[in-house]
Amino acid sequence: MVDQRTQRTPLTWGHGPVEVEFFLDPTCPFSNKAFKKIKPFVALMGEEAITVRVYLHVQPWHLFSGLIARTALAAALSSEGREDAWRVLDVVADHRDEFDAIDHCRGALMAVTPTEIRQRVEGYAGLKLSDSFEKESVTAMLKRQTRYARQNGIHTSPTVMLNGLIDERFGSGDDVEAWVEYCTL
Repeated sequence: MVDQRTQRTPLTWGHGPVEVEFFLDPTCPFSNKAFKKIKPFVALMGEEAITVRVYLHVQPWHLFSGLIARTALAAALSSEGREDAWRVLDVVADHRDEFDAIDHCRGALMAVTPTEIRQRVEGYAGLKLSDSFEKESVTAMLKRQTRYARQNGIHTSPTVMLNGLIDERFGSGDDVEAWVEYCTL
């Protein structure tokens, strides 16, 4: 039987009974802070104890987030799948100012084309994504992730669900040990 949740996102780690779902915008500074803590969180909890899923939840005020989310999901179609998608998100977080316009509406980035943004991601990540970027399956994945977020009342990012319920205790400013504590209470 296919796990429908895993089908919604290729960004899944662990296989334990505690389920934590992160809804992150790839260019949001707060989502980026949370993103950088996910792998240490999984390592601290242990893959036997936790299942972590990351969903790309695009915020419309971050003008290129939809494009970058699509690029990350295109990377997920590669032979390295999840790790290539993670690499895309990681380089965007590391170079955020090159992917989000000043005040969401000004600056040199406003003159950059979507193709140039994708190529910039490819350059930083060391990936070629132009073919997979155009696949209908990428559109379907993005739609599934958006639908899942809406069905669960997710409106902003970062948002975290613990065992199927939104848990507002999780914050991007928290240390990883606090997240572990939330999961073990």
